[in-house]
Amino acid sequence: MIFRILEDQYAEKIKQAKAADQRFMELALALGRRGLGRTWPNPAVGAVVVKDGVIVGRGWTQAGGRPHAEVEALRRAGQAARGATLYVTLEPCSHFGRSPPCADAVIAAGIARVVSAIEDPNPEVGGQGHARLRAADITVDLGLGAADAARDHAGHFRRITDKRPHVILKLAVSADDKIGAAGHKPVAISGEAARTRVHLLRAQCDAILVGIGTVLADDPMLTCRLPGMAARSPVRVVLDRALRLPGASRMVHSARETPLWVMTSDFAEAPAAMALGAAGAQVMRVQPSANPPGLDLPDVLHTLAEKGISRLMVEGGARVAESFIAAGLVDEIWLLRGRDTIGADGVPALGALPLAAITQSQAFRLRASESLAKDSLTIYERA
Repeated sequence: MIFRILEDQYAEKIKQAKAADQRFMELALALGRRGLGRTWPNPAVGAVVVKDGVIVGRGWTQAGGRPHAEVEALRRAGQAARGATLYVTLEPCSHFGRSPPCADAVIAAGIARVVSAIEDPNPEVGGQGHARLRAADITVDLGLGAADAARDHAGHFRRITDKRPHVILKLAVSADDKIGAAGHKPVAISGEAARTRVHLLRAQCDAILVGIGTVLADDPMLTCRLPGMAARSPVRVVLDRALRLPGASRMVHSARETPLWVMTSDFAEAPAAMALGAAGAQVMRVQPSANPPGLDLPDVLHTLAEKGISRLMVEGGARVAESFIAAGLVDEIWLLRGRDTIGADGVPALGALPLAAITQSQAFRLRASESLAKDSLTIYERA
């Protein structure tokens, strides 16, 4: 009987310990998401230091990628870090970059145990951070929260493994699958709640991309317009093969406040590129595409990745969306649907492709759906 009681008590302690680990890792993941869109070229990591069941330090990767989450959490914990447990959403780095290895900082702080969500695919790390911790007699538990961490760090993983950003395509469509009125005239499709979600997504991305057709039709700003979050606006990227971007456009006028990168080809005239550069825009030449005429999207994405972009939001218009879907370069889709119809003469959401290329494709699976006042949001991800 006494052994059964002891077994039950032990099992209960194990259960409580697992629940505590889960709770602290969820906090670390939430903290890491605070940095999405701000930490590139570094991943947005979260970290929590816990001692005797009490949180003694919290941290997330700061703007520009430094300091790293672990260093920030250890700094806040101070001497309380000795003998504590560190929960971190990505393997602590083991190499010298713009800052010393986080693994060394963890060892120096006297951490006794590290709960790490997932290994870093960066070949400069790739398990070496965990190995260094174990060599210092630190217990390393790997895998808790791995699925959520993989989603949060998808941009970092994609940039490392495929040399391109994680691509999020955002579409706002009417009830009859249109994105604009006849003649490509803009029309309000979604309401305030949906627009708020879109601006929050902008703030969580490193860059936002549109085609020159959208700029000429709408003259957008593509900034984050949530109160107090203007500084969280992403880099604006325009695909403009022949450099038709008007110098009087709002994006060019604001290029010194919010970065503007114009992707063009060798077909573009040098004076036009010089004028945009003088206004504060950065002009980048990439390979052209013959069919359809435009820019080579893999080269565009590779160029952005080399600049440090890991999370790219693609927002318009139909031709650009169709091109990304057809090329198999979309990793995540945010489909916002309004209740109103536009009519048969409206602009189809994906150009020549039906919307079923997303909603009924085996290439994508449903991840989440929700109502946003009068609109609906459905999120798909690469299967």
